[in-house]
Amino acid sequence: QVQLVESGGGLVQSGESLTLSCAVSGSIFDINAVAWYRQTPGKQRDLVAAITSGGNIKYTDSVKGRFTISRDYAKDTVYLQMNNLKPEDTAVYYCNAGWTELDYIYEYTYWGQGTQVTVSS
Repeated sequence: QVQLVESGGGLVQSGESLTLSCAVSGSIFDINAVAWYRQTPGKQRDLVAAITSGGNIKYTDSVKGRFTISRDYAKDTVYLQMNNLKPEDTAVYYCNAGWTELDYIYEYTYWGQGTQVTVSS
C-alpha cells in the first residue's frame, strides 16, 4: 500500500508562485510513475503534469512553461513548482502515483487527499 500526502497549497495573487509537495510513504517500490491532477467544483479531475514510467514528462498545454514537475527519490517526494499563477489555476490539486508498464498511461492507482490552491486576480 502507498500513502500520498500533499502540502503547500494556499491563497496567492495572480503572477505569484507556489510549490506543492507530495510525500510518498509505504510500498514505494510499487511506484514508477507520478502525476499531479486538479479539479474544480462540478468538473472532472484533469491531468496537470506527469512523470511517466519511462521517465518522460508531460504537461497539459495550459501550464507549459509555467509549471515544473519533479521527483526527489532520496526524500520520496514529488513536487509541482507553479510560477506565474493565474486565477484559472484555482483548483484542488491531487497527487497521483502507481506502477505501470505503459509509458503513455498518465493515471495511476494511488491518490492523495488534495490541497487547495486559490489564485486571486
